[in-house]
Amino acid sequence: MVTNPNPNPVFDALAGAEVSYRVIRYGSVRSASEAAKARGVEVADVVKTIVTRRGDNDYVFVLIPGDRTISWPKLRKVLGVNRLSMPDAATAKEVTGYERGTITPFGSVHPWPVIADERIEGRQITLGAGEHGMAIAVDADAALKALNATLADVTEPESAE
Repeated sequence: MVTNPNPNPVFDALAGAEVSYRVIRYGSVRSASEAAKARGVEVADVVKTIVTRRGDNDYVFVLIPGDRTISWPKLRKVLGVNRLSMPDAATAKEVTGYERGTITPFGSVHPWPVIADERIEGRQITLGAGEHGMAIAVDADAALKALNATLADVTEPESAE
């Protein structure tokens, strides 16, 4: 019997949740638009998973379309808090098990709550898959149900720079 020396908890979590997925492998990307091109999808279907800290050892996954950014006032209102922060890269890895750029709620070392921007609903999306250069394509509604995600308007259009 051959065992995988580098098991990926994402696939175990997806199987356990009975969420169908397709693996997409691609090279290095530096933006959501590059990721969309590499994954063969629209930028809005590249869903970014952002880890936010709302208190001591209290984090939340926020899923946002690739063409949008978090609206901090909206997110604070949904979570009922006055303050949120972004953990540094080492802390994000510690509380999720994944490096930045690969983070996904599926298979995280802790099942933090998930807030998903309402614009994701009803779409086919791609999410990080726990490794650089790899994503999963999933039905958003199936993924959101499996994650027991709260849907809300928590984003704004990305500003042109």
